[in-house]
Amino acid sequence: MDRNKDTAIEAVLEQLIEHGPGEIASLFARVFEMAMQVERERFLGASHYARTEDRRGYANGYKSKRLDTPAGTVNIQVPKTAGHGDEPFYPQSLERGRRSVRAVMLAVAEMYIKGVSTRDVEAVMRELGIESLSSSQVSRAAKLLDDELEAWRRRPLGEIKYLIIDARYEKMRCGGIVRDVAVLSAIGIGPDERRRVIGISVALSEAEVHWRDFLESLVARGMRGVDFIVSDDHAGLRAARRAVLGGATWQRCQFHLAQNAIHHAPNAEIRKRIGADLRGVWNASTLAQATTTLAELVAGYRSTAPKLADWLEQNVPQGLAVFTLPEDHRRRLRTSNPIERSIQQELKRRTVKVRVFPSEDALLRLATAILVEIDEKWASETKAYIKWECQNG
Repeated sequence: MDRNKDTAIEAVLEQLIEHGPGEIASLFARVFEMAMQVERERFLGASHYARTEDRRGYANGYKSKRLDTPAGTVNIQVPKTAGHGDEPFYPQSLERGRRSVRAVMLAVAEMYIKGVSTRDVEAVMRELGIESLSSSQVSRAAKLLDDELEAWRRRPLGEIKYLIIDARYEKMRCGGIVRDVAVLSAIGIGPDERRRVIGISVALSEAEVHWRDFLESLVARGMRGVDFIVSDDHAGLRAARRAVLGGATWQRCQFHLAQNAIHHAPNAEIRKRIGADLRGVWNASTLAQATTTLAELVAGYRSTAPKLADWLEQNVPQGLAVFTLPEDHRRRLRTSNPIERSIQQELKRRTVKVRVFPSEDALLRLATAILVEIDEKWASETKAYIKWECQNG
C-alpha cells in the first residue's frame, strides 16, 4: 500500500480515536471515498500520479454527491476520470446500495441511452450522481441485479393459508406508445405466522389470462393449502381465482366495497353517510348480526334509493366472508389494505422519479427490488402477524 493510502487511513483512525462513534457518518464518508479512489485506480490501471504505459486515461477531479446510508445522509466526493474514449468511470460501489435505488438508476439510464432523454431524466441522472453511462455499463449492472431478483421471484413456496392479492398500474413504453400496465402482487401468510411477499408480475392488463398465469405461477412454485383469499372484485381476477384456487373462501375487500357504494349513491347526502352505514355492518360482532344489519340497511334504502338497495343486497355479502375466521384474524383480513399500504403506496412513492418506464424489464426490476426490500423487512419482525392459536380460541 502506498504512503498516501497509509496517511489517509491514519487520518480516519485518528478521527475515530478523537471523536468516537459520534462522527460515524463522516468517517463512513471518508472511508467510502477511499474505496472509490481505489476503484478509479483499478479502472485507470495506475495509481495516482503514476506514469505507466498501461494507464487508461487519467484522474479528473471529483463530483459532490449526497448519499443516504444507514449512518445518515452524507456528502461524498465521487472521483471522475477523463481520456478513456466512450467508457466513463462510475464506481461500482455506488451501484451496490439498496436494490431499488440501483433499479431506479438502471431504468433512468436505459431511458437516457435509448434516446428518450428529457430534462426530467437528466435531472434524475444528476441526482443519482450520474453524468453519463455507456450501454455496456448499464447492461452489465442490469445483469447482476436481474439474476438476483429473478432468483427471488422463482424461490420455492410452501403452505400459504391466507392469500392477499392486488394490482397497481404504472406507465410503460410498449410498441412505441405509452400504456398503463398492471403490476400484480401477492402477500401470503403461512404456518410460521409471518406475512411474506410471495409473488409479483407485470401484465398488460388485469384480464383473466394474466391473473391466471400469475396464480398458476405461485402454485407451480409450491404454494399449497390456501384457505382464504382477500382481493378487490375484478372480472378477470374473479375468473382466474375460481379456476386456480376454487376451493378457497373469498373475501371481497371491504374498503373497496365502501368506495363502490359511494359511486352507486344517488345524491350527495347519501354519499356522505353510506360509509358510516356500512361500518355498522363491518363492525358487527357475528355473521348473524352483520347479516341482520345489512338487511335493515337495504330495507331503509328500498324506497329512497332502490338501485343502491339492490346493489348493497347483491354485493355487500361478498365482504362478510371474514366473519367465518377467528375474531383475532378479522382485522388483518377484512380488506386488501395490507397490500395497499405496504406495497402499492411504496411502489407509488418510488416509481414517481421514473414516471414512464422504458421497458417491461425496467418496471419489473424496480417493482421486484422494492418488494424484496419489503419482504426482508417483514422477515426481521419478531412479532407474529397472525397467531394460529387463535383459530381454536
